[in-house]
Amino acid sequence: MLAESLEKKSTNAEMILWEIVRRKSFCGKKFYRQYPFFYDITGKETFFIADFYCHEEKLIIELDGKYHQYRLEEDEKRTQILNFLGVRVIRFNNDEVENNLANVVLKIKNNFVK
Repeated sequence: MLAESLEKKSTNAEMILWEIVRRKSFCGKKFYRQYPFFYDITGKETFFIADFYCHEEKLIIELDGKYHQYRLEEDEKRTQILNFLGVRVIRFNNDEVENNLANVVLKIKNNFVK
């Protein structure tokens, strides 16, 4: 339910990137949108919803808007947890996607395991 709600409130940058990675159209890789990760490292299960996730690559793509300027510490902790779980995280701000999409696409490709 929460993931669906977030998808309906997509930012312009999220819609732009989703058009690039959806339907295995990006390097033949399957990406999921608003993908929930459940984990338990403290004895209490919790979750995190990734903006975009490619299971084959174990790669999360996060798009950060202005809201994330105030959540840098929380975002870093979350990234450390996901890295511990074997998932890599790359981040872009919305401006990068909207104004330099070619560079974002190149950085995503460069994060694929070779």
